[in-house]
Amino acid sequence: MPKHYVSNKDETVRMFESDWMEALSHVHWTVPLWLFTPIILYFFYRGYVEFDLSLSQIVLMFLIGIVVWTFTEYTLHRFVFHFIPKSSWGKRLHFIVHGVHHDYPKDSKRLVMPPSVSIPLATFFYILFDLIIGNVDVAPFFVGFLVGYLFYDTTHYAVHHFNMHNKFWLAIKNHHMKHHYQNPDLGYGVSQPTWDYVFGTTFPVKEEVDLRDLTD
Repeated sequence: MPKHYVSNKDETVRMFESDWMEALSHVHWTVPLWLFTPIILYFFYRGYVEFDLSLSQIVLMFLIGIVVWTFTEYTLHRFVFHFIPKSSWGKRLHFIVHGVHHDYPKDSKRLVMPPSVSIPLATFFYILFDLIIGNVDVAPFFVGFLVGYLFYDTTHYAVHHFNMHNKFWLAIKNHHMKHHYQNPDLGYGVSQPTWDYVFGTTFPVKEEVDLRDLTD
């Protein structure tokens, strides 16, 4: 099996000459939880209290938001994070955005999105969804979208650093480990493999990876 990483230890490489930019690129895995949980509660309040939406409408839009997130997760990972430009500055940008994670997959401080990326992305998606869905229904929808994002970021950290024993979580972990250590051109779903099956980017059944080799 070819080697698809530089180091499989919890270590990294410096990406920026500036000390403050370098510091901002290192994020503890709980930061997204602290940052986005109040935002989730705010939009839930808007939907349930301010707009007086019914519980069934809130649940429906919440579930749709989660589904849309899973598709967004797959699309961003496949077509944005794994797009490698030809220019030198483009390759540099790709390394900063995602390449460093594949070179140092166990770097515990570069496994979740830094706020410098997640906040602008969340703002962009909220404006987009507000234009498409409308000011009322977008509140519970965005709650589901952000919950899906937090599940993705937390799952991403967990599959790289937590010991999994449950069959469900082992399957999620094995799917992502194959993406890192076996074939980075397959398995773009991180929190779940649904869209990989839909678009034919999952792994052949005959290809197996021993998790013990990937977590030691």
